[in-house]
Formats: sequence, C-alpha cells, structure tokens
Amino acid sequence: MGINQAISDKYDQLKRQLGGLPALAVAFSGGVDSSLLLAAAVDVLGQRVVALTADSVLHPSREIQAAVAIAGRLNVRQRIIRTDEMDDPDFRANTRDRCYICKKMIFSRLMSEAVAMGIDRMAHGVNMDDFDDYRPGLRAASEMEILAPLADARLTKAEIRLLARERGLPNWNRPAMACLASRIPYGTELSPLLLARVEAAENLVADMGFLGGRVRCHGDVARIELAGPDDMARALADHHRRRLVEGLQSIGFRYVALDMEGYRQGSLNAALSDDSSGR
Repeated sequence: MGINQAISDKYDQLKRQLGGLPALAVAFSGGVDSSLLLAAAVDVLGQRVVALTADSVLHPSREIQAAVAIAGRLNVRQRIIRTDEMDDPDFRANTRDRCYICKKMIFSRLMSEAVAMGIDRMAHGVNMDDFDDYRPGLRAASEMEILAPLADARLTKAEIRLLARERGLPNWNRPAMACLASRIPYGTELSPLLLARVEAAENLVADMGFLGGRVRCHGDVARIELAGPDDMARALADHHRRRLVEGLQSIGFRYVALDMEGYRQGSLNAALSDDSSGR
C-alpha cells in the first residue's frame, strides 16, 4: 500500500484544518499518530505549535525519551508536564471508566499549560481505528473540545504509518503503545509498584527482541501477549523461555504464561463484554 491520491487528499485536508488555526498545542506521546499530527502542524503553523507531553508513572520512561527525540527532530517547542493521576482515588480504583478519568485529568493539566502560553486550542492523535475499541478517553476529549484532526480527515492507522514514512519520521513503523494501566485488569487497584513491575516486564520482553507485545498483570501471573508472527516459536525456544521465566520472576511475578492468541488491542476489555452479557 503506497501513498495514493485518496490518502494524499486526506493529508491535504488535515493540513488545511490545521492551517486555519492561529496556534496549536498537541498532546504529544511520541507515538506515530501524534508524531504525524505534530509534524503536519509544524509544516503549516511553524513556531505557533507546542508539543505537550504528559509524564507520570503511567508512561514508560522509554516513551518519554522517544517523544523528546521526535520533538527535537521536528525542531518544535516541547514541554514535559508532570501529571498526578495516581493522586485520585477514583482513578486508582481502576474501574471501567479509568481511561475517562485519566484523560480528563491529563487534558485539563495540558490545557492549563497551553492557555498559560497563550494557546487556546489543543489536539490529540486519535485516528479512525481507535473508534473500534472501548475508549472512554475519547468521550473526555470530546467533552473538553480537544481537536481530533486525524480522525476528522478520516485517516486510519495504516494510512498514518505510510504518511509518517513519507514525512521521514523514524517511528513510522513503531509498535503502538498505551499507558501502563491498560495492562492491569479492571477492578485491580493501581499502585506505583504495580505499574513499575509491568514497565520492567515489558522492557525485558522488548530487550529480547519481542516488539509490540504486552505483559498483562493478573496478580502473581504475568500473561505475555506477543505480536510478531514468529515470536511465539522463538519464545518457546529453551534459552528464551528460561530467560523470560527467570527475568519475570525476578521482577516479582510468581507464574509466567504465554497467551496462545498473541497480542490483540485492548484484550482486557473482553471482560467488559462478558459483564454486559450477564456471564
């Protein structure tokens, strides 16, 4: 799949929308979606753009470092803003509205920073594929009138990756990421220790060359979801299997499980469907 006329037209629409703004703050995670949005905004608005990156125990340090690198490559102003989601007991309770509560807090904090800089519009990198999963955070963004230019241009994840590659963004094929709380089942109270354990587990898996997967935390059990087509066979090779087991147990897990379905976006949301069906 290349950059055909339809994709090019969508990108032109994106730039026209952004070009009509006096200035813009971009909620910038460093992922490919917000990177393309930021690059397009820089192309049409220049120095009237600022990248705002939330930093807390929910965000892996590697993701923050990646965001800093991309912002530097685009030569755009960036503010790293410490957020305090874990101070809210409703968020720590990890209910099905966790993402809504989280996004409300983060967007409020980022928007306050933007307004202090004289910028009254903020955008985030939601795309058309994001509407296929349970994403209560999108409701928070809508309520706060956070712009969604990629979705407005009807851009899909695959199209965004192609455009990012064309734009020369080095993270165009980087696996999608999400906050660390998404690795923990609803109803399990969140804590900094638990989030740090998940981050360390996923760093271990990534350092072994298994990219784009997840380590879901079910109490003492680490459930590994691998993303690559050949990753499962590699993980079961004796030396890899031993390293995964020993490494994850040293992090604090008692049992290590390999999910036979592999990685799928929002796998913990399946429990919400089960609840709604009465099972």
